[in-house]
Amino acid sequence: MLLTLRVQGARHWVKSTRCLASSAAPAKSPSSQLEVSGSTYATDGWTNVTPKILSYLGANKHLQTDHPLSIIRQRIVNYFYGAYRNQRGNPLFSVYDQMNPVVTVQQNFDNLLIPADHVSRQKSDCYYINQQHLLRAHTTAHQVELISGGLDNFLVVGEVYRREEIDSTHYPVFHQAAAVGVVTKDELLERNPGPEFFEEMWSGTLPDPKVILPSSKFMDQTKQPCHTLEAVKLMEHEMKHHVLVGLTKDLFGPRIKYRWVDTYFPFTQPSWELEIYFKDNWLEVLGCGIMRHEILQRSGVHQSIGYAFGVGLERLAMVLFDVPDIRLFWSNDSGFLSQFSEKDLHNLPKYKPISHYPQCTNDLSFWLPQDIEVDAGFSPNDFYDLVRSVAGDMVEQISLVDKFKHPKTGRSSVCFRIVYRHMERTLTQAEVNEIHKQIASASVDSFNVQIR
Repeated sequence: MLLTLRVQGARHWVKSTRCLASSAAPAKSPSSQLEVSGSTYATDGWTNVTPKILSYLGANKHLQTDHPLSIIRQRIVNYFYGAYRNQRGNPLFSVYDQMNPVVTVQQNFDNLLIPADHVSRQKSDCYYINQQHLLRAHTTAHQVELISGGLDNFLVVGEVYRREEIDSTHYPVFHQAAAVGVVTKDELLERNPGPEFFEEMWSGTLPDPKVILPSSKFMDQTKQPCHTLEAVKLMEHEMKHHVLVGLTKDLFGPRIKYRWVDTYFPFTQPSWELEIYFKDNWLEVLGCGIMRHEILQRSGVHQSIGYAFGVGLERLAMVLFDVPDIRLFWSNDSGFLSQFSEKDLHNLPKYKPISHYPQCTNDLSFWLPQDIEVDAGFSPNDFYDLVRSVAGDMVEQISLVDKFKHPKTGRSSVCFRIVYRHMERTLTQAEVNEIHKQIASASVDSFNVQIR
């Protein structure tokens, strides 16, 4: 995705160009169990979720009174409630903001036609409870179950979990709002009678539901084989100009400059990203597209066409409130939280830093085990999760600053630069050094590395 200002939440949907990498985290014993959200799961070789990540479950920052993420959620929900109503005057869109974040592989990937070899399925990208269950990587994971339940217009809001690098704009837990709109031919063509939904030669048959055909970035992004071009253009106009441009202007003001960029997602075709011109840069704010008709068919809907979009709440909040560090959304410091109020959702204050605490920077270098290399047996995301487990939010940023392969021994060495800065107090160098030692010791135990 095109990013000018990199803020988490832009990866609202599955889209990745990272290399495949197997996880270096130790496999859990097959007899072990995990209790997550009141249910017990057997662990296996895929289990890589950490106690630190599990501690975020149930926090529901998007529902916390006066929290900036809750304010953004309410702005989005209120827009849809106010702008789209049925003939009885009731809101057209239903909202689901407390769905269980533990989903199956089928929900998170298979139902959305994400191929088995897609990089987003890898252990280096997701938090797996076991081979069949994971913490959802996007709220789109609930799409098929809600459509199958008879819903045709809905928003799903909640936290999602991704194994990410550590810096001021990335966090392993963030929040998304994903929406679906499904319309019948009569509804879409009410103002535009004439065109047909489906190509005359399309058979309407559904491929084997157990087979997910490989998707390609070079698939025809003009339209899907089943749809007529006229129907796609009408649905595109409905989604872009009647829904998403209205939402964007409601959030950023009527004079906001925007543009559409063609892109690719596994579960929409064609697909676009919406960018706004903000502070002299183009900033991507959401992804959207015409739903793959196979998804509707798998949900029991055969004679309709749908659109879907996803947007990250942190991305919007960081822009609208001028919040410089994504960790602040998880702070319980009253000096931060007291700056925001739900009393006037359209009067959004700019964040005022309480104080600036100094950074402490330490490097950590180690030799990887023989025949193990970065992205070929060792994933930096495994190291980032280890650091989060040991140091929590005291780490502001981690950078892989050096990779080296010894010409004689063939062993690979890496060097990570770790920037420490507490959000609420000054850290002493002695305190940082002790945490740094703990990280080094945990790295030896977890990855069998040799500290340099």
